Amino acid sequence: MSSSTVITNIGTLVTNDPSLGDNSPLGLVRDAAVVIDGDRIAWTGESSKAPATDNRVDAGGRAVLPGFVDSHSHLLFAGDRTEEFNARMSGRPYSAGGIRTTVAATRAASDEELEAGLTRYLAEALRQGTTTFETKSGYGLTTADESRALRIAARHTDEVTYLGAHVVAPELADDPAAYVALVTGEMLDACAPHARWVDVFCEKGAFDGDQARAILTAGKAKGLHPRIHANQLSYGPGVQLAVELDAASADHCTHLTDADVDALAHSDTVATLLPGAEFSTRAAWPDARRLIDAGVTVALSTDCNPGSSFTSSVPFCIALAVRDMGMTPDETVWSATAGGAAALRRDDVGRVAPGAYADLTLLDAPSHVHLAYRPGVPLVDGVWRRGVRVA
Repeated sequence: MSSSTVITNIGTLVTNDPSLGDNSPLGLVRDAAVVIDGDRIAWTGESSKAPATDNRVDAGGRAVLPGFVDSHSHLLFAGDRTEEFNARMSGRPYSAGGIRTTVAATRAASDEELEAGLTRYLAEALRQGTTTFETKSGYGLTTADESRALRIAARHTDEVTYLGAHVVAPELADDPAAYVALVTGEMLDACAPHARWVDVFCEKGAFDGDQARAILTAGKAKGLHPRIHANQLSYGPGVQLAVELDAASADHCTHLTDADVDALAHSDTVATLLPGAEFSTRAAWPDARRLIDAGVTVALSTDCNPGSSFTSSVPFCIALAVRDMGMTPDETVWSATAGGAAALRRDDVGRVAPGAYADLTLLDAPSHVHLAYRPGVPLVDGVWRRGVRVA
């Protein structure tokens, strides 16, 4: 039998439901309480009106918000690219293989080693308030290695993405058409049963618009829904293709034309911004203000990967987005919770409202604003996932 718990004496509660709070997008409730029944939220409101429950937790005036929804990560990998990062940050040339370095290490790793790495990064993220995460394949680039990565991921999350089209496999570098045929054929057949999503890196040096359309269309025919690495390094067709194919998310969105922004604003495709990548590569920041002012739904995610954004910290990305991407503290928190849920087309996470999963983050601070106000400080003081306190 499930038991009920009330978390009371919450200084500021972020619900992401304006009807429950102050009519802002965050739906803020002051001096609040939340009732958990089993794995769901049963009630929210003012502390003084909280119903009786089996258990009681005193938040001590701290802030509570939805668990973070990290809708873009690459956690199935082996190896280390410290030397590459050190050279880049030191302004030195470096000629190692980039993604191919990780591909070689991942292919050589055992299933146990890959799963141990995944669980390590998931535990790390959970301690920082992430309760829902998506992760991708993409460092195997063979049928066997891509499918095993997805099988491992599916043991830990429902949000699994087939990214055989990360880059062309090194053994087919001179025949990209043959690799696209593999990704849309034998590899897709093996991977589709273990995934919900299909993704492609649509970029110069990876896959062009026609190749990306073929890969995503083939994935859709197998029941996978598209998401796209789009317009990260240069202007290109990725965003327009995302809208055309009703992709749940176009990710990165750094180099956008006015037509790209307008297309996103008039679609259900979320623009997922990944400031960890810009931080770790010293690249141009996405213009979040431009997107938000145009009416685009924006998500904020870590892009945790060993090459260009080796962080599992959503709070760190929140601080970066406020400092360097033109977002307000309120907008970043919404984008890292409700925005991430929208990028996964979920309404049962990313909010604190009756019927949603009881995924909560307790901060050692009176307000969610402290996530940007006190960057780098470990403010997460408690995490509930599906109604169970896990950190």
